[in-house]
Amino acid sequence: MEYLKEFLNELYFITTEMAPYLMLGFFFAGVLYLLFPKKKVRQYMGRNRNGAVVNASILGIPLPLCSCGVIPTGLSFYRNGASRGSTVSFLISTPQTGIDSILVTYSMLGLPFALIRPFVALVTGISGGLLTNRITRKEKEEQVVETGNNNSLPSGFFPRIKAMFRYAFVEFLQDIMGWLIIGLLIAALIAVFIPDDFFAGRAGNDILEMVIILIAAIPVYICATASVPIAAVLMLKGLSPGAALVLLMAGPATNAATITMIAKVLGRKSLVSYLASIISGALIFGFLINTFLPEKWFVLPQNMMSHDHQMLPEWLSMGSAIILVLLIINGYMKRFFGNKKDKTTDESQSPMPGVITMNVKGMTCNHCTQNVENAASSVEGVESAIADLAKGRLSVRGKDYDLDRIKSNIRAVGYEVEE
Repeated sequence: MEYLKEFLNELYFITTEMAPYLMLGFFFAGVLYLLFPKKKVRQYMGRNRNGAVVNASILGIPLPLCSCGVIPTGLSFYRNGASRGSTVSFLISTPQTGIDSILVTYSMLGLPFALIRPFVALVTGISGGLLTNRITRKEKEEQVVETGNNNSLPSGFFPRIKAMFRYAFVEFLQDIMGWLIIGLLIAALIAVFIPDDFFAGRAGNDILEMVIILIAAIPVYICATASVPIAAVLMLKGLSPGAALVLLMAGPATNAATITMIAKVLGRKSLVSYLASIISGALIFGFLINTFLPEKWFVLPQNMMSHDHQMLPEWLSMGSAIILVLLIINGYMKRFFGNKKDKTTDESQSPMPGVITMNVKGMTCNHCTQNVENAASSVEGVESAIADLAKGRLSVRGKDYDLDRIKSNIRAVGYEVEE
């Protein structure tokens, strides 16, 4: 019973510490959603230009894409004209950071980490993209599949503002809320059950520590924001800043599904450069932090998880946490019970001519449904395409459309279609 009470206390303090910065991050994510639609991003990721690699990395750092959403989005860019190098650059830099995770990093790990994290994402993204261009320069690029994937926005000021808030506090939140909850629970469990001196006495073993964290982080899926509280709690237990950076880099940027998808669509050489850039970048920058940067920059207050450590007024932290919880509850209700798209999808069950329903594997977030819908709706004759995330299903309505072309387009952006 004592452990449960301590666990709930830790969970409460971690959540209230993160919540205000998360809310602000979600708001900025909505602003970026308006400023950088996918069509505009794709214009800067053209083929056969090393400058496109730099553009892709710079654009990817602040973009509001969760770790699961960046893979189908990046691959859809590739199918629409981006080079392998710029695609790999985008896939490396984007999941490591985001406006929400940068703000949460500042709140829990301090300003140095909040500045270092996007810088490392930029460097590793550019290096990975340039390496990909070099080792795949003799390979033929894939044929472009026009999917019209530009996440069109409504016209008019107020409809755009509504779309911004819906994206920020409904769609984007839905994409990360599951992993955010898992990250908070893991951080609270670590705080309770791992001794405070767990990593003490390991001076001189920083490299081994980073390698162990790297091996554990590569196959595991965790979003950039959810990795922050875990890193913060581990640092309070004595984990070195360099090893914490390895977790913050490798955790969001790599996982088994990502590795499989990159190998399938971009090829093994692109996968090698992708993994080599992340692994070498994590170890090199982790070593540089531990060796050359002042230790005091990364010392977290031991009372960070207590009432004594309050960066913001308590009313603001608690109010933000309550709103965050309500938004998460609303997100789950909309996903499974109240999504308007379901009504359209259900209509497809009636025997109307020109309507087909197919199962699509691999959809894990709202960005996935957008990519699948755009891939299908770009085919001539398709009037509407509605993807149901909860049921893993796509309903297509239209006349005289090429069903094989629809399936081909969906597979081209990284998903499987069941016959």
